[in-house]
Amino acid sequence: MISFYEAFLAELAIHRIGNKSQDEFYVLSDQSLHIQDNLLKNLLLQYFLSPYQKVNEIYRFTHPNDDLNLNEVYHFAAAIFEDGSKFHEHSQQLAKYLYEVSGHPKIKSGELYVAYFENVQIEGELLDAIGIFKSETKETYLKVYPEQDGFNLSYEEDAINITKLDKGCLIFNTDKEEGFKVAVIDQTNRSAEAVYWKDEFLKLKVRNDNYNQTNNVLGVYKSFVTEKLDEEFEMTKADKIDLLNKSMKYFKEKESFDLDEFANEVIANEDGIESFKNFKKSYEEEFDTAIPDSFDINTAAVKKQARVFKSIIKLDRNFHIYIHGDKELIEKGFDEDKSMNYYKVYFKEEA
Repeated sequence: MISFYEAFLAELAIHRIGNKSQDEFYVLSDQSLHIQDNLLKNLLLQYFLSPYQKVNEIYRFTHPNDDLNLNEVYHFAAAIFEDGSKFHEHSQQLAKYLYEVSGHPKIKSGELYVAYFENVQIEGELLDAIGIFKSETKETYLKVYPEQDGFNLSYEEDAINITKLDKGCLIFNTDKEEGFKVAVIDQTNRSAEAVYWKDEFLKLKVRNDNYNQTNNVLGVYKSFVTEKLDEEFEMTKADKIDLLNKSMKYFKEKESFDLDEFANEVIANEDGIESFKNFKKSYEEEFDTAIPDSFDINTAAVKKQARVFKSIIKLDRNFHIYIHGDKELIEKGFDEDKSMNYYKVYFKEEA
C-alpha cells in the first residue's frame, strides 16, 4: 500500500527528547539538514520508510472536541504543508509538544526526527509526506578493520540499527479536511505507557473507509465463528470451517456487502444470524467503531484476511485435513473399539 521507490528526502530536523518525569529536558537543533550524501540519504530512506511497506491500517487525526485545529500534530503538519520555509520552526514545536506528553516514567528518551519527503506512494498516489520518528533503542556494534598483516576489532556504543524503527508516523498531504492520511509504527512499548505515541501525541482514529469496513467485518465474523458459536451452538470444526469458507467466497464474489444478504447466504440460520448481529453490535460498542450494514468491498482487505482464515483440521500430530469445498463430503464419528474419533472423507479421484 505504501512504497518509497520514487521518494526523495528533502529536509530533516533532529532534536532530542528527554523524559519529563525524570527531570530530563529536550534539546532543539538550531537548523535543519539537507542531506547531500546519496548513500546516507538512501540509508535514511530505508530506516524511516521501509517499515511502512507492511502497514495496511491508515488513520486520521482527530480531537475530542471535533476541532482538528486543536490537534497539535495536525496543526503543525498542516502549517508545514502550507509553507515549507517554516519547516524547522514547526519541527521544534512538535519536539516541545512530544516532550510535554512524555510524562510516563517508563518512556525512554531519544532522538526525534522530523522529515519532509516528496513522492511517497500511498494507494497508488504519489504525495508529499511529513515523517515524525523517534529512536529509543540503542545498540552496540562491532567493527572489523584490516591492520598490518591481519585484522583488528573496535566497537561503537549507542548506535542505531537502521532495520529497527522504534516509533514513527507518516502524514500524507491529502484529505486535509478529514484529518490527512496517517500511517503509524510503534515497535517498542506495548504496555500501558505505549499509548502516549498514538493516543496522546498523535491523537488518531482508524480511517473508516471501505478497506477498514471490509477488514473489520471479516475480522468480527472470524471471531464470531471461532470464539462465540461454541457458547450457543454445537458446532464441529468442519462446520466452522465451512462457515468461514462461505464468508470468504461471498467477499471474493460480491462487489458490495449487505448485512442481511450476507447473513442469509452465509449463516442461513435465524438464531445464528441474530447472534452474529448482536456480536457485531457489541464489537462496535466496545471499540467505538461503527461498521455500516452496507459498503463497497475492498479487495485488498479481502486478500489480507484470506491469509488468516484457516481451513485446516489438525488431528493430533498425524494428519491435517484441508477443507475447501462441500463439508457434506466429510463425516465425523467415534470408533468404540479403538476409543478414538475419526473423519470419513468422500472423493471421486485422487490427485
